[in-house]
Amino acid sequence: MERVTSSTWVEPSNTATALLLLGRGSDPATERGVECPGDLPAPSDPDLVARAAAAKAALGDKVFVLGHHYQRDEVIQFADVTGDSFKLAREAAARPDAEYIVFCGVHFMAESADILTSDAQRVVLPDLAAGCSMADMAALPQVENAWDVLTDVGVAERTTPVTYMNSSADIKGFVGRHGGVVCTSSNAKRALEWAYEQGEKVLFLPDQHLGRNTAVLEMGFSLDDCVLYDPHKPGGGLTSEQLRDARMILWRGHCSVHGRFTLDSVNDVRERVPGVNVLVHPECRHEVVKAADLVGSTEYIIRTIEAAPAGSAWAVGTELNLVRRLALAHPDKQIMFLDRAVCYCSTMNRIDLPHLVWALEELVAGRVVNQITVDADTAHQARVALDQMLALPGS
Repeated sequence: MERVTSSTWVEPSNTATALLLLGRGSDPATERGVECPGDLPAPSDPDLVARAAAAKAALGDKVFVLGHHYQRDEVIQFADVTGDSFKLAREAAARPDAEYIVFCGVHFMAESADILTSDAQRVVLPDLAAGCSMADMAALPQVENAWDVLTDVGVAERTTPVTYMNSSADIKGFVGRHGGVVCTSSNAKRALEWAYEQGEKVLFLPDQHLGRNTAVLEMGFSLDDCVLYDPHKPGGGLTSEQLRDARMILWRGHCSVHGRFTLDSVNDVRERVPGVNVLVHPECRHEVVKAADLVGSTEYIIRTIEAAPAGSAWAVGTELNLVRRLALAHPDKQIMFLDRAVCYCSTMNRIDLPHLVWALEELVAGRVVNQITVDADTAHQARVALDQMLALPGS
């Protein structure tokens, strides 16, 4: 299936959104797709594990399987490397002899892998419906319109765009064209420090929480220095004066998983588990991050748990697959999900064993399915922004 792009952003209707979530529709204006051009193995097939192993063995060094930390265990067991999105994209680029990169993650991650790998390599996403709600919250026409607003107000020339890795190739390309930089949750502070050396203001895409938490809690900004740009409102819902006065213009986007944690979640677990350490991702809400004991990226969360003393208790505010995997790997510690309610990343979980088996077996048969390809111009501009990130001190 080819990705269809559109120069006009159209807000989907409630009916269209419902059909999409049920797998009975498509949304060509975003990075998501739902159709699978082939027959999937039945999820109840008891031979799925053996079939995946056989197909992977048949492909040998021609295939390199990447597994994001939030993937299901049934998929992770076949990953050659596990990690966060940027680590996996770099790992793909470091395997130039692998003809096929099977990315068990979501669409923007596969795009990054395609940008960083050679033209001879082909990146496969087992299920095109594995998108990212956060990335979808910043569509290129919306961001271009926002830049026009900043231009009309007279602040665009003094504004540096910074986009989180969790954004589409289109948005990374936009940032590259306008002299900006990509960041991860680990290097957001370094990226922002660089951005403020280029100009007075930053347009931070697409996760408001990472931008706000980094600016306020790590760089000494006040909440009043930050404004929230809503792409669904005229002028972003902001006055010209607000845009001129702001130092940080935050995009109204968030992670559907990390955004669910609340201050009540933190207070509740502290009451239930005396001495618990609250460890959260910086994509969480500002009040949650302030109330936590430790805050850091996915890789930071893993390292912290690994280094924690036996007998310690941890409430972790990130995706449930990872929290469960950490709990199983460290039975000497009490590791729990921060919220009482279960919360998987629903789109990440679209990559299941039937989709992985199907993709691998199609490759064995000589058919490349669900290839993710970023057009040359977008890839070049996105690479400019990614290279600027790699050039940051300490990267």
